[in-house]
Amino acid sequence: LIFNVKMKQLKELPEFVRFVMVGILATTLHYGLYFVLQQVINVNIAYTLGYALSFNANFYLTAYFTFGRKPSWRKAFGFGGAHLFNYLLHIGLLNAFLWMELPKPLAPVLVFAIAIPVNFLLVRFVFKPR
Repeated sequence: LIFNVKMKQLKELPEFVRFVMVGILATTLHYGLYFVLQQVINVNIAYTLGYALSFNANFYLTAYFTFGRKPSWRKAFGFGGAHLFNYLLHIGLLNAFLWMELPKPLAPVLVFAIAIPVNFLLVRFVFKPR
């Protein structure tokens, strides 16, 4: 009962606030895995593995929590398409920042600052009813 009440209260938060909450969790998962793995494997592989893990969590949380919609194959393909573009933006920015000799732990933080707002606009288009 308490869980249902709290979930209802969370659902009443504005959409963008819920998006930010999901984004913080997904970004933390992504960065955490990247941070650990980049010390032992190639940064692009570490970044991609972190992205893949956060993608899965992000899809379900975005569907159910952020936009209050059931996941579907149509939404999964739309979300995947948005995230394919987003991933390419991420990996391109990451490599550009590393090329500029930013430290490996700092480069993703700047990537997130640019890519997350772009991602919100793309994902919102997928989940919002037309």
